[in-house]
Amino acid sequence: MKFYVIGDVTVDHLYYLDALPDPGAEVAPRRASMQPGGAGGTISVTLARLGHSVTLAARVGDDPFAEYALAQVRESGVSESAIQRDPEVLTSTITVLQTPGGERAMISDGAANRLLDPAKLKKRDIETADALIVSGYSLTEGPQREYALKAIEIAKAAKKNVPVFIDLGTGAVNKVGTKLVQDVIGADYLTLNQHELLALTGTGSLSAALAQLGGAGARQVAVKVGKMGSVVWSPEETELVDSVIPEKPVVDSTGAGDTFTAAFAHAVLNGAPLAKAARAANAAGALAATTVGAQSREITAADLERALGR
Repeated sequence: MKFYVIGDVTVDHLYYLDALPDPGAEVAPRRASMQPGGAGGTISVTLARLGHSVTLAARVGDDPFAEYALAQVRESGVSESAIQRDPEVLTSTITVLQTPGGERAMISDGAANRLLDPAKLKKRDIETADALIVSGYSLTEGPQREYALKAIEIAKAAKKNVPVFIDLGTGAVNKVGTKLVQDVIGADYLTLNQHELLALTGTGSLSAALAQLGGAGARQVAVKVGKMGSVVWSPEETELVDSVIPEKPVVDSTGAGDTFTAAFAHAVLNGAPLAKAARAANAAGALAATTVGAQSREITAADLERALGR
């Protein structure tokens, strides 16, 4: 299958702490790591490792971080034909502070990604794809938002069926709030976590939030609910899909949600019904969390079959 992905590529600075620091405090991490990341990069890399042809649309700076941010993208064979270079603005970075108890704080700089130039979008690239995947961060602001909306419009108008997957992110929902609904409601498939769903709809429960999305015209939704797995919803069904426990312990959840989205799209395009696609996505997200870094754990179709067969 041929995927076109719009989203960020970043350099992730990961710090594992005993506790999040108070203002003005200086603390030493248990360990620290620098890894390639970003929703667009992680989704693209996962899809490529699952055997698909992938083109990634993102923008990086003309700096040393650019090559590092794209290292796994390049190694996995993702096409860089839609990668843009910015001569002035730096490659995006994210600093993640994480505790053993699961608390996490992030400092995120959209930087070059937000300047993705819509004039360079090639209509044929969207029309010939088998699916378009858009990260919610791409819909927050700047030229990148225009690029993403233009791509969605092309996909919807294409003569062949080009399903649109939109994956939200906490930072995107926190920044735009309930106004983001108007941009994502027309997606063929919407993926997001429980916190994002409640913030997006301004509701206090999963059932109320899904009912509101349904009333607004949502088609098919997959909600990530952490250790419980995921909930899939369509006008015809609502089902809790159990989590998949990996053989190795979970050490880092960075990028697990993006991996979930990639595996979900992979399964859907291979003909899986919603619940079965979500089960595969649960497995992929769990496997991704067994190594440090959003893109460190290579997940293949065989890996998914083994995890689902246990």
